[in-house]
Amino acid sequence: MTDDLTELGDRLREIAQRLRAGELEPHEALALVEECAQLASEASARVDQYARAALEPLPDLPGQLPLPAAQ
Repeated sequence: MTDDLTELGDRLREIAQRLRAGELEPHEALALVEECAQLASEASARVDQYARAALEPLPDLPGQLPLPAAQ
C-alpha cells in the first residue's frame, strides 16, 4: 500500500473514532461524515488508479525479444 492510501486510511479511522465517541455537535458530526465520504471517494479512485496501472502491459523496449507463447 502506498503512503497516500495509508494516510487516507489513518484519517478515516481517526474520524470514525471521533464519531463513535458521540461527543460532537450534530453539525460537527455532519461535517465529519461529509469528510469521510470525500476521503473514501479519493481512496477508491487511488486504488482504481493503481489497479489499472498494474494491469496495463509494459511497453515494448527496443531490442527486447518477445517471450514464446505458453502452450
